Amino acid sequence: MAHSSAAAAHRRRATGPAPSLNGPASDIHPVLRRATAPPAALDLLAQARAGLEEAAVLGTPNERYATAHLAALRTAAAVLAARGRPESSPRARAKIRSAWEVLPEIAPELTEWSALFASGAPRRARAEAGIQGAATVRDADDLMRDAAMFLRLVERTLLAQPVLPSQGHGQGRGAE
Repeated sequence: MAHSSAAAAHRRRATGPAPSLNGPASDIHPVLRRATAPPAALDLLAQARAGLEEAAVLGTPNERYATAHLAALRTAAAVLAARGRPESSPRARAKIRSAWEVLPEIAPELTEWSALFASGAPRRARAEAGIQGAATVRDADDLMRDAAMFLRLVERTLLAQPVLPSQGHGQGRGAE
């Protein structure tokens, strides 16, 4: 019996590794893995969550609105940090654009969210300037709810996004 097992081991050694280990790389199908977002994106998501928590306890609708809008902006910046690519031409790099303008190019699935928050930017500017009545209680509540939903959606997208192991993350862009 010892002789037959020794012979089998010799045959295995003689034939080399299994065909799947020495075949062409094109025969290998990449296995998708779960990847986390880059550290800069994770930091921006944490800042956005903290901003929403802060907005919930602020006293005036203007403060709550401005803080919730900033949380949404940080959430968009996290997407840009995770998926953004640097502009290729010097002219394109020189042009300053808001995160709400760039976001649909980087993440087309977030176009409607981008339009929603872009439309609130002038109100946020008025609220930050302290203009009386720039945001009502309802405006602030609605924006906080929308920003929280946007944050949850982006967290799910960035933290559970399947990527190929060979894929890298692009360089992020700043937010306006």
